[in-house]
This record gives sequence, structure tokens and C-alpha cells, in this order.
Amino acid sequence: MKKLLVYFVFALLLLHAEKIENIASVVGVRNNQLIGYGLVVGLNGTGDGSTSAFTVRSLSNLLQTVNVKINPKDIKSKNIAAVIVTAKLPPFARQGDKLNVIVSSIGDAKSLEGGTLLMTPLKGVDGNIYALAQGSVSIGGRNGRGRGELNHATAGSILGGALVERGVAYDIYDKRYLKLSLNKSNFQTAIEIQNDLNKEFDEKVALAIDPKTIKLIKPENTSVISFMAKVLNTNINYQPIEKVVIDERTGTIVAGVNIKISPVVITHKDITIQIEPVNKIQNNKNNISVGKNISINTNNNLLQMQKNSVTVANLARALQKLGAQPKDIISIIEGIKRAGAINAEVDII
Repeated sequence: MKKLLVYFVFALLLLHAEKIENIASVVGVRNNQLIGYGLVVGLNGTGDGSTSAFTVRSLSNLLQTVNVKINPKDIKSKNIAAVIVTAKLPPFARQGDKLNVIVSSIGDAKSLEGGTLLMTPLKGVDGNIYALAQGSVSIGGRNGRGRGELNHATAGSILGGALVERGVAYDIYDKRYLKLSLNKSNFQTAIEIQNDLNKEFDEKVALAIDPKTIKLIKPENTSVISFMAKVLNTNINYQPIEKVVIDERTGTIVAGVNIKISPVVITHKDITIQIEPVNKIQNNKNNISVGKNISINTNNNLLQMQKNSVTVANLARALQKLGAQPKDIISIIEGIKRAGAINAEVDII
């Protein structure tokens, strides 16, 4: 029994171990944003109309490159759409590497489904071309007609749809000093990284200079590649920040299963939520169970939840069974957060 208990406690401790590479990045080693203007062809009458002057002008210019001269006023096709193409150029990308791209309509096209993106140069902020994009546009589940979704997809993606023409040079081989930047500023995490790295290398190689930045000093007789590989793979004790993510456009709520809600009472339309620190919900003929330790009073739509089972996940499920719409559930969670009853970050996107 003692061995089992020790193993269980040890397993819990491992749950809080996290590699440094998952919570921090190397300063100066980052993605670069790319953007380009292009044309999607092959649409089944769902492209830009003749009122999109920039689309017909672009098509006219394109045809001239293949020795076909035509007045833009004579173009009436609805099988083409003007789009903005975006991509991320990862660090150390080399010529010939493939990138995923996002294709978004900028005209009055109804859908990009079934279209093909013509060769589109992708430029960086410096105006140089870093990649060329081309291929069939996939809209995946973007054209669904479910709740909160658009009837037509005016944005799509092309997996591996761009080829890198040039990379961004990163000269780190001869560097001795580097910096780590935490994804989230935290004094304790910065100190944990500093102490664990100094212990791992058995010398002072790390110094936390603020709650987000740790300065690194490469040891002698060690390559910077080997040093950083060991640094980024070092495990530290890390407590992740609890978070609730709400997408108001689609009505999607993503939350950890253990995000607790403190005792609170909130009324939204004809729904009243009362969360009390009770050990057991009293039996009542008007109460309908909608989950473990969760009940609804049919007379007054009173939702009651036992203290130990009050989490954002349980609340969302109970409200859904009560018939609440996604926008109502989102409003309720936002209200509870403003009341200080949710001890977690709430991100609205």
C-alpha cells in the first residue's frame, strides 16, 4: 500500500514537469509573417462579380503575360476571385521547404470552394519575396451550415502550398550569450529555470534578469547547438495558468475540466444559477438531475450544483441540457468571471 501511495504522489509531481522549449523561446529566433496578393480560378460561378474592379484588372494583366490582350471591361467571368495569401516563415527555413498558406477573399466572392490559387509571390515586411504559393484551395469544414457558421466559405488553406525561395539568416553558431523569453511573464518560473539550468550544468549558465527573460552563457568547450538542445530539453516544475477560451463567433468554449467556480448567484434571462457550498443537494420532486451533483428545479429554472463539482465544464454541460443557447452560456461565463467567481483567465476571440 505504501509503495502504491508513493508511486501516485510521484506521478502527480510529474504532471507539473514541463520542458523549457514548451514555455519559452529563444530571443531572435522566431517566425516571420509573409503576405501576397493572388487570384483563385476554377470557381463554379461563386467568384467576384464584375463590380470588383481590381479582380478583372488583375485577370487582364495576367492574361497579357501569356500574350492574350483583353479589355478589363469585356471580362464578365464569375469563376475567379482576388485573394490575400498569408503564411509564416519559420526560423532556419531553407530553399525548397514547404509552408502552409491561408487564402482569404477580398472581393465579393461567395465561396472559394473548388478553386485553385495561381502562383503568388509571398513577401516579407522588407518587400523581398521569400516564398511562392500555388495549389488547390481546401476549405475543410468551413462551409458547414451549423450554428454560428457561414453558409459559404470565403477563406481556405493549402497545406504545403508554398515553396520557400529564400530563408532568413540566423547566425547563432558563434554566439556565447543568448536569451530565453517566457511565453508568460512569471517571477517564479523565471527563477525555476535559472536554478534548474545552473544545477543541470553544474555552473552558472543562467541568470533571470526579469520575470520574462533569462540570460544564458554558453559553457566553454561546448557548441551553441549542443548547449541550446540541452537547455530546451531540461524539465522544470511548472504550474500552467488555467484558461477559458471563448470564440463568440462560433459559440465554442474550451476550458480545463478542473477550473473551479466559487459560490455565486447569477440571473440571465429566465435562467437563475445558484452555486452554494452545500455538501448535498436536497431531494425535491421538482428537481431534475442533469449530471452528477447537478439538478434543475423545473418550477423556477433554478440550477443547483454541489460545491465540489462546480467547474466551468460542468456548468456549460448543465446549461446546454437546460436549453441555453451558446451565446447565453458565453454571457453567463463572462458574468461569473467579472464577479470574480472564476479563478482563471478568460480569453475572448
